[in-house]
Amino acid sequence: MSQNAHLWIIIVSLGVGSFCLRFLFLGLVGNRDLPPWLLRHLRYTAVAMLPALVAPLVIWPAATNGMYDPARLAAAAITMVIGAYTKNLLLAMIAGAITLFFGLYLSA
Repeated sequence: MSQNAHLWIIIVSLGVGSFCLRFLFLGLVGNRDLPPWLLRHLRYTAVAMLPALVAPLVIWPAATNGMYDPARLAAAAITMVIGAYTKNLLLAMIAGAITLFFGLYLSA
C-alpha cells in the first residue's frame, strides 16, 4: 500500500470516527436531558483541551528538536500563574506571549 493511500485511510477513518462521536451526542441524545453527573463532567472538556494541545509544544518543542527551551517553559509558567491568580484567560495568554517573545529575543 502506498504512503498516500495509507494517509487517506487514516484521514477518512478519523473523519468517520469524529462524525460518529458527534452524532452520538447530537443525533441520538440531543433531544434528551442528560443526567446532572454527566453535565458536570462535560463542563470541563473545553478547559482540558487547551492544556492537552499546548503541553507537548512546551515539553517537546519541535522548534528545538525536542530539547527543553527555557523561554517556552517560562512562558508556560507565567501563563499558568497569571491565569490562576487573575482568572482572566486573555490576560494570561498575552502575558505568556510577551514572556515567550522576550525569552526568545534574549536567548538569540
